[in-house]
Amino acid sequence: MRESVQAEVLMSFVVSEELSFRIPVELGYETKDPYAVRMTFHLPGDAPVTWAFGRELLLDGINAPSGDGDVHIAPTGPEDLSDVSIRLQVGSDRAQFRASAPPLVAFLDRTDKLVPLGQECSLGDFEHHLEEALGRILAEENAG
Repeated sequence: MRESVQAEVLMSFVVSEELSFRIPVELGYETKDPYAVRMTFHLPGDAPVTWAFGRELLLDGINAPSGDGDVHIAPTGPEDLSDVSIRLQVGSDRAQFRASAPPLVAFLDRTDKLVPLGQECSLGDFEHHLEEALGRILAEENAG
């Protein structure tokens, strides 16, 4: 059984209303973390930055404004499959991206074929991987 889905899309990094530039963004989904998708942004001159957030948040954000925390996703227009705005925030630092919806929908469709939405808990070893990940996070926090 396949255990991951990968894709690369071009997104616009929106610096201001007048300035944006296209960057490659890797999309990733793994069965060992079935609730999350990962986006790795390749900004010029910087090390790649990866954000993980709920797969359902990305799906919801394609159709309607979604997100309460550090990730906000919303369609940019009222028409079906308009561009999608993705805003990432850490403290007062914010980054805004714009992506075409069809490649995101195609990626989500591939993740759904791997693990149907709502069936994530059926993966037997998910809780084991979650416990391992939480243990690593707590160890890193205690060491730092």
